[in-house]
Amino acid sequence: MNRSNHNPIISRHDIPAVFPDLVDVSSVFNPGAIRHQGKYHLLLRVQNRGRETFLWPAVSDDGISFDIAEGPVRMSGVDTLPEKIYHIYDPRLTEFDGIIYALCAMDTDRGCVLGLARSEDLRSFHMLGIVSDNDVRNGVLFPEKVDGRYLRLERPNLVALEGGSSSGEEIWLAESDDLLHWRRVGPVMSGRPHYWDELIGSGPPPVRTERGWLHIYHGVATHFASANIYQAGVVLLDLQDPQKVVARGRYNILEPREPYELTGQVPNVVFPSGMIVDHYDAAGFALSESRVLVYYGAADTAVALALTTVQELLDACCQGGE
Repeated sequence: MNRSNHNPIISRHDIPAVFPDLVDVSSVFNPGAIRHQGKYHLLLRVQNRGRETFLWPAVSDDGISFDIAEGPVRMSGVDTLPEKIYHIYDPRLTEFDGIIYALCAMDTDRGCVLGLARSEDLRSFHMLGIVSDNDVRNGVLFPEKVDGRYLRLERPNLVALEGGSSSGEEIWLAESDDLLHWRRVGPVMSGRPHYWDELIGSGPPPVRTERGWLHIYHGVATHFASANIYQAGVVLLDLQDPQKVVARGRYNILEPREPYELTGQVPNVVFPSGMIVDHYDAAGFALSESRVLVYYGAADTAVALALTTVQELLDACCQGGE
């Protein structure tokens, strides 16, 4: 992938001041992304100086220069949830029948759960409910049903990290009849010990191509003495059975190299969370020559953009792959 010459495309200085909670914010990162009604939309994760989290919309005509809304989204329904929610963050966006769904990570007293919210305008969201049982993160919805089922990828948090937080070394497939009640189908892929993707988690929602579901994920190299290193990779899943890996790239496709990726709240991080493919054919398959825009969090501090094509990503799946 090629970094945009405009990187970072959004920094904390671009977030309008909203007194008193959002003045001189600390960071903006890990956006969800979607193309809706001809516009490129981001749903940004913004942290204030109290380390409170807000979801903030931005819109663009070209996918590069964004107009930032004057304030965060309005989120209803959170106060009716059965648990106390401390943070709602890292939204992944998927559209069904004109409705945009945001699958978000939410911090509770029992760990991280997935929350599902819906919107028609990307300014107001309604939280439908908690849609996971156990400690889980990095949930992404497939953009269409497969064999009559809604599908998602998710990452069970089963690995304890130094400092008390948890992560995961496997991506699982789950299914649902109604988007609210989910059951796990089984593991899709695991991390590769001693290499760049020891710990893994889904990035943006998968994209349908003629060769399979194209999916960008993040991998964490933990075997460096100084710090973990977050990178991006790509995998191709079977169209009819997404639990089956068709091809998985051996190499990362993006790693921290630029100053804005190496230095920040969490150093050495590129975290892909949004992906927009410009062109599809009449059958709904992403065109191989289409431009692809991948939005990622840089060092948990700013938003950056990498550009590629569908064909380049497909080729990367097979380079030294499994």
